Amino acid sequence: MHAGDLIREWRQRRRLSQLDLAIAANVSSRHLSFVETGRSRPTSEMILHLAEHLEVPLRDRNALLLAGGFAPAYPERGLAEPELQAVRNALKRVLDGHEPYPAAVVNRWWELVDANAGIALFTGGASPELLAPPVNVLRLSLHPDGMAPRIANLPEWRAHLLARLHRQAEATGDQRLVSLHQELSAYPGGLGRPPGPAEVVVPLRYRTPQTELSFLSITAVIGTPMDVTVEELAIESFYPADDQTAAALA
Repeated sequence: MHAGDLIREWRQRRRLSQLDLAIAANVSSRHLSFVETGRSRPTSEMILHLAEHLEVPLRDRNALLLAGGFAPAYPERGLAEPELQAVRNALKRVLDGHEPYPAAVVNRWWELVDANAGIALFTGGASPELLAPPVNVLRLSLHPDGMAPRIANLPEWRAHLLARLHRQAEATGDQRLVSLHQELSAYPGGLGRPPGPAEVVVPLRYRTPQTELSFLSITAVIGTPMDVTVEELAIESFYPADDQTAAALA
């Protein structure tokens, strides 16, 4: 598969016509057509230019370049490497500063990279097999031997997570995410109802031996990443959704 094939796939994934992309990227529709059909070999600069307008993730931009016969443009360092020390320090400050509320860092495939002490609220009682690295936090959340039995609103929370994963898999075409969605969809848990008109967000209602806690979740990413690993990191933070939860965790 040449670079033009992949560019066409990304354009279709973004639901853009060839003309729409040509106008947005300020290239001729004829030239773009030649690129997509393989009649014209794009330069590395053109590949990256189109990828920018298609909002292609850095990992996939490297794949586009390789398909075009060029070297990858973006490094993929291990998080433990010295070049990412500043990133590690920043993530740790965010995690520590969020305590006593749970927070975790996950990668593109929802694997746990790091977490604060508050995450023990969710991992306690889970099967050891689900906590063996690499821990997949979505699997941990929805598996019947994980958090699922303690989620009071499991059908709604399950529907929220599956919809989010489906959008991510559809947007990236990542087969690992597609397979994960298929796996999690087969878990029991019921069908969630659409949010009511008075609802602002879908909370996570979580039972503990003492009480039921309610959380709002917020996702944060690192701005202006130029490294594949860094771009694929996300911080999943949970905040009290009511005064009772805040008081219980304080």
